Amino acid sequence: MKPQAIISPLALMGAGVLAGCMDTAPDVTRFAPVYEGVETRLLDGDLVRFRVAMRGARGNDDVAAYAECAAAQYALIRDFGFARHLRTNVTEQGGLWRGDAVYTISAQLPRGMQTIDAEVVVAHCAENGIPTV
Repeated sequence: MKPQAIISPLALMGAGVLAGCMDTAPDVTRFAPVYEGVETRLLDGDLVRFRVAMRGARGNDDVAAYAECAAAQYALIRDFGFARHLRTNVTEQGGLWRGDAVYTISAQLPRGMQTIDAEVVVAHCAENGIPTV
């Protein structure tokens, strides 16, 4: 009777992973958005609407982040330190993504779950190459 080699399941998994790596090239997609601009409109007192447009978004979150960056910078421009997100509607047509967002701005941290510290958000936007107002 011939001795049989015992191969561990981890070794088999490793071999499968390596084989998979050799069969296909990595799927690398570079995120290169084009920011088309921001339209800002004061609705009433502390209520502000931001309309943003961009191309190359990966989805709604990219458009919402652009609007958040605009809201944070707007709050700082108006000498307010905080904003609270109320809503963002996103549409896409022919590769052009549009966001319609509404925020309140305030000097003190507002009540609610979707509040932002404007200075922190603006710094984060700069680090990630997202323009502000």
